[in-house]
Amino acid sequence: MSRLHGTKDFWIGALRTEGPAFAAAVGEAPPETPVLSCPGWTVSDLAHHLAGCYVWARTVVTAGTPTKPVRPDVTTPPGLTPAQWYRQEYDQLMALFEGLDPEAPAWNFAPQPKKAGFWPRRMALETAVHRWDAQLAIGAGDPIEAKLAADGVSEVLDTWLPAGRRTSPGQWHGVVQLTAVDAAQDWYLRLRGEGVALLDTATILDHDNHRARAQVSGTASDLLLALMGRVSFDTLGVSGDRGLLNGLRVG
Repeated sequence: MSRLHGTKDFWIGALRTEGPAFAAAVGEAPPETPVLSCPGWTVSDLAHHLAGCYVWARTVVTAGTPTKPVRPDVTTPPGLTPAQWYRQEYDQLMALFEGLDPEAPAWNFAPQPKKAGFWPRRMALETAVHRWDAQLAIGAGDPIEAKLAADGVSEVLDTWLPAGRRTSPGQWHGVVQLTAVDAAQDWYLRLRGEGVALLDTATILDHDNHRARAQVSGTASDLLLALMGRVSFDTLGVSGDRGLLNGLRVG
């Protein structure tokens, strides 16, 4: 299994592209335009949500502690629309991330080191998926760039699923292979009831059955969007036990 490993500069670069693209899509749509990929949400709701995510990321990073800080209540400031507030929070987040030490202590929700480098990755991917949501609301929805999307697939597997953030609870058992055809990348994931494990097929030492019971292939963007609940796995190439795929959704 070969997984891409991003850097702070890579994720900041992604935010420089995805953040303005999100703002442009939100600015093009009437505020009450439905976001089809987020049922019940409008474009204004989406802008408010992402601005609030940025506030939370700044709160965590500036706290400088591996302990979870108190999450602030966030409301759109008086005199601003959610779209305007989003642009304000985006600028503040980028200023913070530019000078960020990725090794500094900072809480995160995953079973991994509590370091600040978690947050540029999380915000870059959060922004990319919501940029796709916002563009879809105006009849667009450009794919997520392949390298960023591949890192997003890795994040689902190494962060979201180990943190227990599936869409719905359940018991799944078996190995799933995901293939990003445009990134020349494969992931193997063993589902163990509520647990998960990423497999490196070059270093398997135990005697379990490692044959993939389900295989999914497609572009990195489509894989990520399927894992995040934006598109159906039916839009990808699927073979084997399709029921296992229900244990992969986290969006």
